[in-house]
Amino acid sequence: MSHPRFRRSLESVVAAARTAAAALLLTGTTLAHAQNATAHSPRRAPTIDLAVTYISQRSLEASSSESFWSRGGSIELGADVWRGLGVAMDVTGTHADSIGSSQVPLSLVTATFGPRYRWHRDHRLSVYAQALAGEANGFDSVFPSQASLVTSANNVTLQIGGGVDLSLRRHLAIRALDAGWLRTQLPNGTDNIQNSLRLGAGLVVRFH
Repeated sequence: MSHPRFRRSLESVVAAARTAAAALLLTGTTLAHAQNATAHSPRRAPTIDLAVTYISQRSLEASSSESFWSRGGSIELGADVWRGLGVAMDVTGTHADSIGSSQVPLSLVTATFGPRYRWHRDHRLSVYAQALAGEANGFDSVFPSQASLVTSANNVTLQIGGGVDLSLRRHLAIRALDAGWLRTQLPNGTDNIQNSLRLGAGLVVRFH
């Protein structure tokens, strides 16, 4: 890997980590309040889960009818705080060797945070839905702007979706399905909007 490419990749990961750190701080504050309430009432303590997921993402180019797949992985930290209500923080990285027929690659790192709701928390099969917002960092590609072409860009992103977890043991589960809609706003020479369908599956470690 060349030095400029390594530097751009590192900058994108650092930006995502910065957003994730802020989200983690907010999560910790929420959990502290929840645990304090638990100490003075019969409510159960929050359940924290750490999911590692393989991601396959289908994107549609705004300037044509061509679509392309990118693949990668995500790390998601979630907490069920009170009666199914909770929070989640997700960091995902994907890469495509070629965007449609353009032969231009694309690497994307997103860091998002927001509310989550889980149904049947204590059952073997549980379902969750979440709405996350944060930052998207694209690099190792071409992002046309009014003035010039740049190889990296960042902007806000929105991720809405959910999934299904299947418990294997008390502290281990399979994320049988992770599905969502991802909206990014990186420069593309037209409306600067990208919509993607994100699918994945993986493993979940739970801390009670």
